[in-house]
Amino acid sequence: MSARLSSARTRAALRTGARVSAELLIVLVMLAVALWLLGRMWSIVWPLIVGLLLTTLTWPAARFLRRHGWRPALAAATVTVGFLLALLGIGALIAVPMSSQTGELTDGVVEGIERLREWAAGPPLNIGDDQITGALDSAMARLQDSVGSVVTAVTTGVSAVVNGLITAVLGLFLMFFFLKDGPRFLPWLTRQLPGRLAGDVPAVALRAWETLGSFVRSQALVGLLDAVFIGLGLWILGVPLVLPLAVLTFVSAFVPIVGALFAGFVAVLIALVSNGLTDALLVLAIIVVVQQLEGNVFQPIIQSRGLGLHAAVILLAVTLGGSLAGIVGSLLAVPIAALIAVVWNYVREQLVEPPEEPAQAPAAPAGA
Repeated sequence: MSARLSSARTRAALRTGARVSAELLIVLVMLAVALWLLGRMWSIVWPLIVGLLLTTLTWPAARFLRRHGWRPALAAATVTVGFLLALLGIGALIAVPMSSQTGELTDGVVEGIERLREWAAGPPLNIGDDQITGALDSAMARLQDSVGSVVTAVTTGVSAVVNGLITAVLGLFLMFFFLKDGPRFLPWLTRQLPGRLAGDVPAVALRAWETLGSFVRSQALVGLLDAVFIGLGLWILGVPLVLPLAVLTFVSAFVPIVGALFAGFVAVLIALVSNGLTDALLVLAIIVVVQQLEGNVFQPIIQSRGLGLHAAVILLAVTLGGSLAGIVGSLLAVPIAALIAVVWNYVREQLVEPPEEPAQAPAAPAGA
């Protein structure tokens, strides 16, 4: 005879499934409300995140100064000013060599355009000057027809740049205050929270801080590897401005996707106008290979070791973050996934039952 289902067990399983589904639904609703509130407060949340990331990068220097007797305000001010000078130095390292070779690069661009025109005029394309002129006239007509869209796009871009500058300034100010008063935060937080929260929340905050530091350091290491390999390839091919391009590659590594595309475009363009089409294609191949190694080998391995996340989790997190929130989502996906793992591990530690100690056998009576 075939086994019959138990009606009591079936009802119990359905009740359990319904209860778990209702509880999960409540949790998802609360998460949706939290994300909505986060979006409404994004104008202050984003500078706060930038300030925290900058603080994790500069805290070792501030901690070194504090340990050697510097007052917190002086140490924070010194590190902040030094960080600004480093940024200005990086900008000068990129801008000065490029400005000194602007004439050469401009002549190279003009020559490159002329070569492309001559190549297009020959077989197999056989595009004449009249066809090129017609294409340019058509492009200008379309541009004039879409003046409104262009103005809107320019306005949006200017607004984004202004918002970015405001965010950077606020992030720097917050970095100074975090460097100055950061060690006081956890004791203050402990005094503000009641009961068990006074111990749980500071413990999670400390682990989250260490995780953010690991993320920033691993990202810097990945950017350094990119800069070294790409810079070495440019040097072997004899492309000018190797050092500025390597520095630009390192800095752009902190901005996922767009940073790599921008740095790669600049390197290929300089190689095209200075060395010709063949070296430009070789530079493009080098950049593609290095970026593939970074995205599929270097970054997952380094970040998985520093953050305690599997490489596949990091790849999926970056993909999901980019699809949900674009560049900002790609930038924040890995640290958010690491922070979620921190919270989950702490909650799991608190829920695990302590192992039961084995019962000791009664001692044998004396003289037995």
